Amino acid sequence: MVARRLIPVLFCAALAAPAAAAECKQSHAIYGDRDGGYELRFEPVGSASAATSNHFKVAVLKPGLLLDGVVMPAGEPERATGLIMHNCPEGDATGEELRACTVWQGVVYALDKAGALSEIPAESEPAAAQLLLPDFGPSLRASSAWGKGKAEADSWDSFTLKGCAA
Repeated sequence: MVARRLIPVLFCAALAAPAAAAECKQSHAIYGDRDGGYELRFEPVGSASAATSNHFKVAVLKPGLLLDGVVMPAGEPERATGLIMHNCPEGDATGEELRACTVWQGVVYALDKAGALSEIPAESEPAAAQLLLPDFGPSLRASSAWGKGKAEADSWDSFTLKGCAA
């Protein structure tokens, strides 16, 4: 009897999940890599950072390391450029200190469900189906975030939308 009541509930929940992901704003999107070792967790920028268009954390699920990420317009022509950092100094920092704590830097591409490339959506827009961070995996392995007690598993350069934070 209980099983018969659960089937309609489970069916409705399964239908609601894709709709919830489709309604997710970029500022609350959660992406995962193919092997389940890394997540990109977006968060609202807030008024304190007018230069950045998106903020996110890169969660290295084992051992639980968090890396800081931002997206900002840069370059010529201007593009959505991402920067992922590990243990950067607070306040004024030298160029050498910033280079040492930078894990990855590059253009952040969004892919729709058909595979078409575009820039990452603004934080108030619907979340992209997939994000591409070219050469993130190799850059991670060459960074200060790699090694014993830090990131030790390879990451893919693509991340697929898997949820939406409340």
